[in-house]
Amino acid sequence: MSEAGRPLKIGVVCYPTFGGSGVVATELAKGMAQRGHEIHLFSYAPPARLDVFDERIHLHEVEVSSYPLFKYPPYDLALASRLAEVVEDADIDLVHAHYAIPHTMAALLVKDLLRPRRVPVVTTLHGTDITVVGQDPSYRRVTRHAIRNSDAVTSVSEYLKRRTQEVFGLDNGMIVIPNFVDTERFKPGRNRSIRGCFSRANERVVMHVSNFRPVKRAALVVDAFADIVKAMPATLVMIGDGPDRSACEARAQALGLKSRVRFLGAQTDVEHLLPNADVFLLPSEHESFGLAALEAMASGVVPIVTAAGGLPEVIQDGVDGLLVAEEQIHTMGARAVALLQDGERLAAMSAAARLAAVDRFAREAIVARYEAVYRDVIQPT
Repeated sequence: MSEAGRPLKIGVVCYPTFGGSGVVATELAKGMAQRGHEIHLFSYAPPARLDVFDERIHLHEVEVSSYPLFKYPPYDLALASRLAEVVEDADIDLVHAHYAIPHTMAALLVKDLLRPRRVPVVTTLHGTDITVVGQDPSYRRVTRHAIRNSDAVTSVSEYLKRRTQEVFGLDNGMIVIPNFVDTERFKPGRNRSIRGCFSRANERVVMHVSNFRPVKRAALVVDAFADIVKAMPATLVMIGDGPDRSACEARAQALGLKSRVRFLGAQTDVEHLLPNADVFLLPSEHESFGLAALEAMASGVVPIVTAAGGLPEVIQDGVDGLLVAEEQIHTMGARAVALLQDGERLAAMSAAARLAAVDRFAREAIVARYEAVYRDVIQPT
């Protein structure tokens, strides 16, 4: 096999959580392994979506020693040390860091540790590393350094690319590669027994999936559901966990909806749950992409979301989902009611949502785009 087409040895650094960056990093690792590459995945715990055994994927859990000298354990240094060890021992071709802080900074330290050997670093920006962490005065300069010194930088949306350029004044050839979905894993197909666990016969099922952080505004889902249930029998299924879950539970109690709202916590098999919904609500304050909405679309579920951040790049309003302007966020429930009462339109949009996911965001085509970036950085012109 030629050098240009040889299997690569790829180091992937990510968070192990259910958030978008951890999901995309893990799914990308799995996709690359299916293409014949050897993956070395670094995180402080097994990633939530690493649910299959593949001899080409090697997990390296990063352990941080606790010493009285350290008020906070230095995870970034432990990560850099582990990365350097494996990059050297396994002869890794490049490191792909998901999140600039601390992952790219650890990878850049490895570049210095292993000189004169060349260790290319690819950084993927997912959102909060720019919109939240990167704008904190404590991290702004370091984040800018991480982006500027990466061999390639990718962004999950045009929106996030623009925000990065605005915040850091950088325009170093950033490549937009959207998030993707495994359309064989996430696909339409209701399960009567699962749906029956959620709701009674003839009830609509409304669903929300998130990490329940404040930016997701999950309590607004409960408010929108209150409008829906006034118009028709319905059940709300809330999937995920996080700081705002208790506030959502309290809101459901206050609105007299406790018996109609199911909180399932974090789930590893969301693909079995999503197809049983009729609509998916996501009233986020901003989303760099909106992976949960895309997974709903692939499952044949119509997303009703805020027209915020990168979501308009994923959803065509009125075709495969509904975009609700920020100043009209209070109408999300009413718009859901109108759609749920129009069975023909709901079915058409459900089919269009699935088609959009398959045509524009299927995993294989987008994984191939990442592979092209990898080959560019290991063979610079």
